[in-house]
Amino acid sequence: MTLLSFDAARAALLASAHPIDDIEWPDLAEAYGRVLAADLTSPLTVPSFDNSAMDGYALRAADVPAPGTRLPVSQRITAGASGEPLAPGSAARIFTGAPLPAGADTVVMQELCEAGDGMVTIQHQPRPGDHVRLAGADIRAGTTILAAGTRLSAAALGLAASVGVERLPLRRRLRVAIFSTGDELRNPGQPLGPGQIYNSNRYVMRGFLQSLGLEVVDLGIVADDRQITRDALLRAAAAADVILASGGMSEGEEDHVAAAVRAEGRLDVWKVAMKPGKPLAFGSVGQTPFIGLPGNPVAVWVGLLLLVEPFLARRQGATEQTASPQRLRADFSWKVKGNRLEFLRVRKNAQGGLDCYLDQSSGVLSSAVWADGLAVIPPGTEVRPGDEVDFIARPAG
Repeated sequence: MTLLSFDAARAALLASAHPIDDIEWPDLAEAYGRVLAADLTSPLTVPSFDNSAMDGYALRAADVPAPGTRLPVSQRITAGASGEPLAPGSAARIFTGAPLPAGADTVVMQELCEAGDGMVTIQHQPRPGDHVRLAGADIRAGTTILAAGTRLSAAALGLAASVGVERLPLRRRLRVAIFSTGDELRNPGQPLGPGQIYNSNRYVMRGFLQSLGLEVVDLGIVADDRQITRDALLRAAAAADVILASGGMSEGEEDHVAAAVRAEGRLDVWKVAMKPGKPLAFGSVGQTPFIGLPGNPVAVWVGLLLLVEPFLARRQGATEQTASPQRLRADFSWKVKGNRLEFLRVRKNAQGGLDCYLDQSSGVLSSAVWADGLAVIPPGTEVRPGDEVDFIARPAG
């Protein structure tokens, strides 16, 4: 069977990813990680007044012709208060964030001043504008401060709050139904019988989806039975926007997922020219998109990072783009013997190069914890120490 290139598989997935239309208006405190559905225009100018960037003394720069100048302190201005116009030849004690009094054009930090007996000695010759935050230096009223499609970070939430916004129009959280197939699987806490293993893929998928701020509909382990699998798919389609499964993607007698999806919808089973993660199934159950990943845990992890995440981001309406790979030095040797694009689990070292995990088997999940990213090695490539390779950093999640 002809292998589909990684780029072609990714393009096909993205072409089918249509953003959900539902809009919600949650409180700003509940908006972290959500996707903005419309541009946010600032109703305010920020800051709305000239203010001090330091604790110190506000004055006219022209009133301090040389270090050692003494000026009377005419007033004290704290943050949240407002001062009187500054009398010529005087200074105002001022604190960070406090409005600059009319007539003042600079602030001298308190470390460069000596105060006492109602006077202050300025040990520094200031320039107009020193330590002054001008009105509108950050934001002008009427400007777009966050674009539709922005995934809201902590800084973005702070920016929205700084202009007084209480609620934002956000895409509804995407609901993703997950399940793992295999009679050999058991959940942690259950005893293992002969030939049984614990279901790690469930937690790889759950954790990954939660890191993206999505709602998870967890169907657990689905038995190797055609009808049970069909029933699980129908429940998933009714409850979620996307169905994500691991295992059962082959055409063996006990691999029922592909046949069950075809019975309830449509399915394209691809062989993608990538390693790990060659088997990939994509289709739908009714109108609900379905993605089937291999059963090996590292293949699941790599598939989530490289193929599923951009698909889900586009379905959420996010405009963020996958970060371009970095070119870093390989401190290892590797040769791609087949015709697949290989993604090696690697980690940056103290010398600025990349170390490669010794065992690149797709069943060695400890390598995914050890790694901080993936090195991309094209087919037919032989990497020697000192060569540069593309490096894709692992997201924090």
